[in-house]
Amino acid sequence: MGCLLAIFAWISPRFVLALLYLFTNRLTIAFHSGWVGLLGFLLIPYTTLFYALVYRPGFGVHGFGWAIVAVGALMDLSSLDFGRRTQRRRPRAQSR
Repeated sequence: MGCLLAIFAWISPRFVLALLYLFTNRLTIAFHSGWVGLLGFLLIPYTTLFYALVYRPGFGVHGFGWAIVAVGALMDLSSLDFGRRTQRRRPRAQSR
């Protein structure tokens, strides 16, 4: 089950965040405000997902957990860059 969740997270982090919200209390533990989780869901889904997974109640995120959150941030940046590059490669419609 864990491997299947990891594959879905790689493909669609927003889907996994929705599953976590519906079936666990992991997001409510990690984020004290619903707005932070919602903004993370919309803007930086990988970082939000990884932060929620490495957060420990009472301790927060420490040590290697920050490295995992940084990997999420890099994945968010790379997905934004990939979208920008794809947009540039598309031929533009010619207007008359």
